[in-house]
Amino acid sequence: MDENQQPIAVQISIADFEKIEEILENYGLVKLMDESENDERLNKEKALKYYQSLK
Repeated sequence: MDENQQPIAVQISIADFEKIEEILENYGLVKLMDESENDERLNKEKALKYYQSLK
């Protein structure tokens, strides 16, 4: 609590934190997949070239 008696933090178990983290990551992944649904799809050769360029 702060000086105005407003909550500013919580304490949760690591198991609960990890579950929340997993849920948020999964939600973010689904959103990203939805947003990229209409993006250009690469064939295997182009995908490998692109992947190599990232290294």
